[in-house]
Amino acid sequence: MGNRLSKITTRTGDDGSTGLGDGSRTPKDAARVEALGDVDELNSQIGVLLAEDLPADVSALFNEVQHGLFDLGGELSIPGYTAITDDHLAALDAAIEHYNAALPPLKEFILPAGSRAASLCHVARTVCRRAERRVVTLARNEPVSPLAVQYLNRLSDLLFILSRILNRHAGGTDVCWQPKRHAPAE
Repeated sequence: MGNRLSKITTRTGDDGSTGLGDGSRTPKDAARVEALGDVDELNSQIGVLLAEDLPADVSALFNEVQHGLFDLGGELSIPGYTAITDDHLAALDAAIEHYNAALPPLKEFILPAGSRAASLCHVARTVCRRAERRVVTLARNEPVSPLAVQYLNRLSDLLFILSRILNRHAGGTDVCWQPKRHAPAE
């Protein structure tokens, strides 16, 4: 990267536009920029999660996820460029299988709650779902690799599973939804 980022304040965005990786400019509220922003926010949420007490294997996995999200951001910042590969998906699929095998089957809906780390993982999951929706919106009007959407879809599933793992790591369990908890007595 060299001196590529030696000047952070360029003032070129003062007009409401931003530069893409291919050198073109686009409005800051364009679908591509919205998708990029949500992927960046997701990566930041994973960074916050990494500040928590996590099992070493989960921490290493989140580190890999951050690199994958940076790859995805690069892909989204350069129209026509592809960075997410089948290997990215295979890694997520393997992690999903590995961690889900350690969990009891779900019989009820669970709330996004429990330990701090599990709750932060749920926040990351919801940001991931939003990023996925933004990429789907972008793909309606511009070419986007289907692997980009699949990556975010798999990642949100993995984050759900890891929230359950993190609750157990903290000595807790799932927090189950209680339907009609505040329903009037009959």
